[in-house]
Amino acid sequence: MHEAPLLRVRDLTKQFGEACSSCDGGENLEKNYCPTCGTVYACQNISFDLYPGEILGIVGESGSGKSSMMQCLYFDSEVTSGAVYLDHIPALAGKNVFTLSSQQKRAIRNQQYGMVYQNPIRGLKMDFSSVGNIAEKLIAAGNRHVGDMEAVSKSLLEHVHIPLFRMKEEPRNFSGGMQQRVQIAKALSNNPPILFLDEVTTGLDLSVQANVLDLIKGIQRDLGISMIVVSHDLAVIRMLADRTIVMLNGSIIEDGLTDQILEDPQHAYTQQLVYSLL
Repeated sequence: MHEAPLLRVRDLTKQFGEACSSCDGGENLEKNYCPTCGTVYACQNISFDLYPGEILGIVGESGSGKSSMMQCLYFDSEVTSGAVYLDHIPALAGKNVFTLSSQQKRAIRNQQYGMVYQNPIRGLKMDFSSVGNIAEKLIAAGNRHVGDMEAVSKSLLEHVHIPLFRMKEEPRNFSGGMQQRVQIAKALSNNPPILFLDEVTTGLDLSVQANVLDLIKGIQRDLGISMIVVSHDLAVIRMLADRTIVMLNGSIIEDGLTDQILEDPQHAYTQQLVYSLL
């Protein structure tokens, strides 16, 4: 790809614990855990680029660090060290967004990012109507026109196949699949160039999973949004991702085109993952 990346992640590290002389620098760890002081290195020097219009898959077992990484990228969690660059925004070119003020980070979340959580309770207010949830995100992004907000909300709910006669209903009355679709509509409401999807099909029935994945693929095709899709399920990554990163114990152990990784995995862990799918 000759285009400039939309998002550049460099040496993202997230640790839980103070570290000690025994584990500082990543030595003497058992997997990503220090038996001496109990520090967990959830992410260790993660680096990658996300390009315009690309879906990047992040795959790995529970505890591999993929969700911790996502929480750092979306500012849900403080990063220990590392840098993220959004060079497509002239005012931020060359600036590490992790070092910005909380107000600036909030502006990035509201205007540049969309997030769809594994558990819709984290992404939706369950006692607001579906329209109210979308309006909340639009207001955060600076919209003040009620008519516009209602029009955008209706259009998005139709886009994610929520019947408009239910738009005033609260998501707590909806099925898991419908809640995820409302969450996707909310995440898209500010036209974000970058969408984060964290285990969005986990816990859904297979037929519902297929519907949600079709919807995500369609959105990417129609809107050209760049996405980072985190999953422990290689079948989800196979369906969605152009490129894939494989994580284990907080580190990237393999990355490449999705087809390449699925057809010719190099690392023993990736081979195990792929063969378990066959």
